[in-house]
Amino acid sequence: MLAALLVFGFSIAIIAFAKPKASAADGVVRGFHLDRPAGAVLGALGMVLCKVLPPAEALGQAINYDTLLLLFGMMVICAYLVEARVFRSISYLTLMHVSSARTLLVAVVAVAGLLSAVLVNDTVCLMVTPLVLQCCRDAKLPPLPYLLAVCFGANAGSVATPTGNPQNMIIGTLSGIPYAKFVLALGGPALISLVVVALCLLVLFRQQLPRGPLPRPHLERPPLDAKLAALCAVVLVVLLVGFFAGYSLSWTALLGAGLLLLLGRRTPRRLLEQVDYVLLVFFAGLFVIVYAVGKVGLAELLFQKLRPFLGSQPLPQSLLFGIFTAVLSQLVSNVPFVLLASSWMPLFADPQLMWLSTAMFATLAGNLTIVGSVANIIVLESAGKDGHIGFWQFFKYGGVVTLLSTLAAFFLLYLERTLGLF
Repeated sequence: MLAALLVFGFSIAIIAFAKPKASAADGVVRGFHLDRPAGAVLGALGMVLCKVLPPAEALGQAINYDTLLLLFGMMVICAYLVEARVFRSISYLTLMHVSSARTLLVAVVAVAGLLSAVLVNDTVCLMVTPLVLQCCRDAKLPPLPYLLAVCFGANAGSVATPTGNPQNMIIGTLSGIPYAKFVLALGGPALISLVVVALCLLVLFRQQLPRGPLPRPHLERPPLDAKLAALCAVVLVVLLVGFFAGYSLSWTALLGAGLLLLLGRRTPRRLLEQVDYVLLVFFAGLFVIVYAVGKVGLAELLFQKLRPFLGSQPLPQSLLFGIFTAVLSQLVSNVPFVLLASSWMPLFADPQLMWLSTAMFATLAGNLTIVGSVANIIVLESAGKDGHIGFWQFFKYGGVVTLLSTLAAFFLLYLERTLGLF
């Protein structure tokens, strides 16, 4: 157990202290030039070299390939949507039909949130941010409220589905909760979170948002590839039908990716090069590390230390563990934490509620700090000097948004559970 503990601590230290960049797996530890993927790979290797796991078990049992295949399939589909300029076109049409600064703020939250509910939030942020910035420049609006609207909206909206963000993908595959039940349970909390996000931003920035009509922004209409966009739309329908019908998330996503590779009339190699393979390696390494920690009993030991503080009833357990999730997600990132906590879920009074509340808390906690979510980092780095905001300034806004949106979402989730809606 000691060897596993040392390797686990080493890996988590690299993941936690790596300077974040615009990728879920990116970041560098100064002085060592070790990034998060390296930490995960070295941790997995350490578990094998210390004989915590034999190589065959590490490759054959530890890695959850369903999650990796789901992530891969969704990234391929997103690559084709980017190629067809679907994200840019939707953003363009939305921004061109707003009439005031306040309407624009609400529209940005809604677009970022709804797109993130269907697709991966990181990609949505990458595509939406440049258009929002251009609109702010044309209308002479302060960019900060609208950049935060992209961050907070994307995080809140991605709560709704197992495909909205990486941690939800892990929970969706490991929990066995059907896609339809997941959406039924978290669709409402995601929606109310978006409403709270929009209201909070309107209040927090009420002095900075000018009144009166906005000048029409001088945005260049993206050249939408209509044929490819239509094919993507068909594939998304097939995808959602498969998800709601209860078919495997991973293989349904691969089916959608395969259809686009076959019928998309694009060079597959060029589109496949847009897949973030480093992120897949990062996830694979984490799976091995957490599996090894569970095998030696370390994960169970950690839970036994935590359990007395959580009570025995579903409500205090889900609320207190949710707070614990939010804090740990800031320190070690939400993906490794969700993986570690996955072995604890059957031990709670209401495992299904805990799976869902963990997905909600881990995601909404991303709005608390700059480093709480990759979506935040992508937006602010894409914005350049317009995205410059200090840690504590972000926390000032993110703290209010996170507290109110999480409380509202949790109340609705628990009400749904009490009424037997899932």
